[in-house]
Amino acid sequence: MKDSRNNILKRLRQVKSAVKDPYIPNKEPIYSLSEEEDLVIQFAQSFTDNGGKFVYGDTFADLAQQLSVLLHQNKWESVACANKQLGNLLRHYDLKYSDDPSKFSDATVGITSCEALIARTGSVFLSSASEAGRSLSILPDIHIVIATTNQVVSDLKDILSLQSLRADDLPSMLNIASNNSQTADIEKTLVNGAHGPIALYVFMTEAT
Repeated sequence: MKDSRNNILKRLRQVKSAVKDPYIPNKEPIYSLSEEEDLVIQFAQSFTDNGGKFVYGDTFADLAQQLSVLLHQNKWESVACANKQLGNLLRHYDLKYSDDPSKFSDATVGITSCEALIARTGSVFLSSASEAGRSLSILPDIHIVIATTNQVVSDLKDILSLQSLRADDLPSMLNIASNNSQTADIEKTLVNGAHGPIALYVFMTEAT
């Protein structure tokens, strides 16, 4: 088990960027992704190919340490999180944040969970069913998603089996994000974060 995990970590660290079109129309699966570990590696590759920022840790303590370094290095002091479970973990590792909705619009960093991670497209599947609704995935400049390995699914069609989508009342917002929002509508100048965060991070750890 230890050798297998070390091999996975080595492969994750060797993820290289490449230009791909993730939206290839095809009814047959493009990738052979039968095991959870392969899905994690595929997601990491696709997500970073899209320009996303991926961080992996064996435990939440590992992620908390890396999150602390990231916040300190970038001098991001205004952090918001509305998820109670994530909030309890952040407090446990002495990471300061606000859960006051009136301060969400002023936060530099928004920390959320997600519904799922899509391996094929390297996308994060979000909904307004979370405690903060859609606010923390849109308002702060930096969006950090904390997820676990068992949230990775193979393809877009697999999210249709999620419990949250089988409910009678669907969330008012479903969003599939692969990177920060961009536009070149204004004078053909590329602008990052035109419709949301300027950077999207996924911090992933093992399911507990």
